[in-house]
Amino acid sequence: MPPGSRIIFVSTSLTTASTVAPPYLLYNTTKGAIEQLVRVLAKELGRKGITVNAVAPGPTATELFLKGKSEEMLGMVKKVIPMGRIGDADEVAEVFAWLAGEGGRWISGQVVRANGGMC
Repeated sequence: MPPGSRIIFVSTSLTTASTVAPPYLLYNTTKGAIEQLVRVLAKELGRKGITVNAVAPGPTATELFLKGKSEEMLGMVKKVIPMGRIGDADEVAEVFAWLAGEGGRWISGQVVRANGGMC
């Protein structure tokens, strides 16, 4: 990869949540590994002028996320997000685009949590 290249991984805001249900153990474990990979690769590839980051979306209104969830369940999810709503896929995509563009040239080794303030 030439200098100025960008590597952007996908993580999840669940890696920092304390209310993760047991069925998400494997999912969270793999995303935690990705976040550590970001930190290490950023150090390794930074010397070559390559940035490495991740975006960790919170609940996002995609077909996959919405599938099988009742309105009651979606209402509960919205209550744990300070902005009071589920994110839109375009909002998350804009974070990726910013990191991939000139705005992200000095950002490396970071996990950007696009999640409406969900902790």
